Amino acid sequence: MDVIFPFECEGKGLFGQIYRPVAKVTFTSSVIDKSVDVWMVVDTGADYSILPRHFAEKLRVSLESDCIKEKTFGVGGSSNIYFCKSKIKAKIGFFEKAVPLAFFDHNEVPALLGRLGFLETFDVEFLKKHIVVFKE
Repeated sequence: MDVIFPFECEGKGLFGQIYRPVAKVTFTSSVIDKSVDVWMVVDTGADYSILPRHFAEKLRVSLESDCIKEKTFGVGGSSNIYFCKSKIKAKIGFFEKAVPLAFFDHNEVPALLGRLGFLETFDVEFLKKHIVVFKE
């Protein structure tokens, strides 16, 4: 069975309406019995899946002891990110996986669902009807 999400309308831009492919991902803490729902941009250009910093606290991930700090480079320039040493449980619809995850050093960026170990584990279709479809 497929998991389907409509794109999010970001408003009108210079060249027309802007639609962004998003997916609701539920992450479960390995430390406490708590899950957090995160709407993530489905970003085929992102190598990694990365959440804003405040989600580390919610999931009880210590950036200092549970992660490895690295510098990454993207469209917006360079940024420090924290890679979790262990995979974290993630759920998209009814698909559950243990995935690699990182956290940004700040909160001013959207959550990104990237390729490595997460997006690449699905067949993903981006439909012209502004729908993203996940299949196993």
